[in-house]
Amino acid sequence: MDYNLMREFADSWGLVAMALFFVGCIAFALRPGSKAHADHAAKIPLQDD
Repeated sequence: MDYNLMREFADSWGLVAMALFFVGCIAFALRPGSKAHADHAAKIPLQDD
């Protein structure tokens, strides 16, 4: 593959793919029911074994 072909891909479909991934991550973090899981994960470092 040459540089120009990869650059054109990154400028078009690569950008779309990264934007969709970002939106998916935000939707995953803000989904209903995730607060309990997030609170539990936040308390893990503070637990004494």
